[in-house]
Amino acid sequence: MLTTTSWRHAVVAAGCLAATAAWAQPDTIGSVDTVFKFIGPDHKIVVEAYDDPLVKGVTCYVSRARTGGVKGALGLAEDRSEASIACVQAGPISIEKPLKQQEEVFSERTSLLFKRLRVVRMVDAARNTLVYMTYSDKVIEGSPQNSVTAVAVPSSTVIPVK
Repeated sequence: MLTTTSWRHAVVAAGCLAATAAWAQPDTIGSVDTVFKFIGPDHKIVVEAYDDPLVKGVTCYVSRARTGGVKGALGLAEDRSEASIACVQAGPISIEKPLKQQEEVFSERTSLLFKRLRVVRMVDAARNTLVYMTYSDKVIEGSPQNSVTAVAVPSSTVIPVK
């Protein structure tokens, strides 16, 4: 029999799992080492591919720094804020339901608690184009460094907007 506390823990765990499942998981395409570390993994730049969960046929490639060493191996290091993004039409584009004008589509932790790398999708309805921007933020202060890319949607596919 579950106690009230056990039920609360179960509900929180289920909520965390559901939230994690909603985000797209990246495919690591490759990486290059930038700094050799005697202990722990090297500092590197990684390239990851994310498929837009609401727009079939669009894939975004994000390159970013990943801190190595002992702190990096333990997940205690804070990765740099710089990132670059390129999104492409990787197949026929289909949009099953209306998109928000602006919506976060990917997010990944880049420090133990407070820093995240985010990718936001914006709809440019006048040009039938999807614009993707990546940036990094912290709980108190983010970084103005960002990167932007755009995917022109074929004129035969109108982007539905909420």
